[in-house]
Amino acid sequence: MIDQVEKLESKFRFVHAAARRARQLQSGAQPQISVPSRKPTRVAMEELLGGAVTYEIIPESNQPAPTE
Repeated sequence: MIDQVEKLESKFRFVHAAARRARQLQSGAQPQISVPSRKPTRVAMEELLGGAVTYEIIPESNQPAPTE
């Protein structure tokens, strides 16, 4: 798996997406693939690397402005 992470465009984006997916899994979302691990972070990383879960990069110009 480490080799696959090394080839990604942005490790930061991958980690951010995996963390968000892990939170979904912890909240009760069903895993999209079968992996030996039960750890949400590991399942989330495997889902992303396997293409079972995708993420979209939203340009800053399309993001809502923070409210005060």
